[in-house]
Amino acid sequence: MFIKDWKKEIFTIPNLLSLFRLVLIPVYAYIYLHATEDWQYLIAGTIMAVSCITDMIDGKIARRFNMISTLGKILDPLADKITQFTLTLCLSLKYPILYPVLALFLVKELFQVIAGISHLRKGKMLPGALMAGKVCTTILFISLIALVLFPNMNPRLVNGIALVDSIFLSISFVSYILAYFGKNTKVQDMKTE
Repeated sequence: MFIKDWKKEIFTIPNLLSLFRLVLIPVYAYIYLHATEDWQYLIAGTIMAVSCITDMIDGKIARRFNMISTLGKILDPLADKITQFTLTLCLSLKYPILYPVLALFLVKELFQVIAGISHLRKGKMLPGALMAGKVCTTILFISLIALVLFPNMNPRLVNGIALVDSIFLSISFVSYILAYFGKNTKVQDMKTE
């Protein structure tokens, strides 16, 4: 009985999709960092696009077919964050203008980890991702995948993407600061979950 429940908890379609996204990360990084031809960048961008599509699908499947699991609640955001980090890091190596975006991303994520752990110790947590975070993730993925797919993009467009990404990351960062420590905090007791 326990073994069956354990397998049911781990081997769900959403969890397998999240694991698939984690497997795609080193494949993408290798192809992108070694790309010299347009078709190689196209493959790298397609890998990231597939990752994004599976990210959208896994949550819908989990909710629709009641496959939400504790492991899934960890794997899904972990796959998101590692994918975003890898994508931003690889692109920063080609476009140094993206280093501030990478730094802001790291500071924001570090803050969320520290604030999350701090509140978990008190038996509290955010009930889910904030809308500002979801919008930021969408903007990041779309803009960064565009940079992968179009390696010869006009430098002004690259600068514009860096600026837009920085703005959305900043808005998301401030939203999470307010959600954790603001006057109208969104943190809830875990018992009410």
